[in-house]
Amino acid sequence: MATAIDWVLTVTYLWLKAGHVIFVIFWMAGLFMLPRYFVYHQESAPGSPESALWVARERKLLRIILWPSLALVWLLGLVLAMSTQVFGQGWFHAKLALVLALTAYHVWLAGYATALARGERKLSGKHLRLLNEVPGIAAALIVVMVVVRPF
Repeated sequence: MATAIDWVLTVTYLWLKAGHVIFVIFWMAGLFMLPRYFVYHQESAPGSPESALWVARERKLLRIILWPSLALVWLLGLVLAMSTQVFGQGWFHAKLALVLALTAYHVWLAGYATALARGERKLSGKHLRLLNEVPGIAAALIVVMVVVRPF
């Protein structure tokens, strides 16, 4: 009986982990795309039809990819953390802090998209290009925490 239960838990864990990784990839792709969209949006003339197209693209990216992926990353990640009981481990605390920071970055990007839709262009293209590095750095650090578990 214990072996059947162990098998079910193992299979469930593997599916949860696969889903988590899949939605992390979707989320990261969106986090890389949105600042690039902002650069192109800001290069279009304010109030132009092209600018309106970028507003629509940004909204779709947030609504269809970014927000659902964020929700599923958190849901599946927390279920995995509970099932593996990693809450007391230092590497997990570091990973969680990085994911919280990346979530705050996501929320900030969504706010910037709203500002751009209103015609507010607060940052330069150079600043937006630099912001595009944030998810890559965070992802690299998160992978090190999960794979290497340095502490």
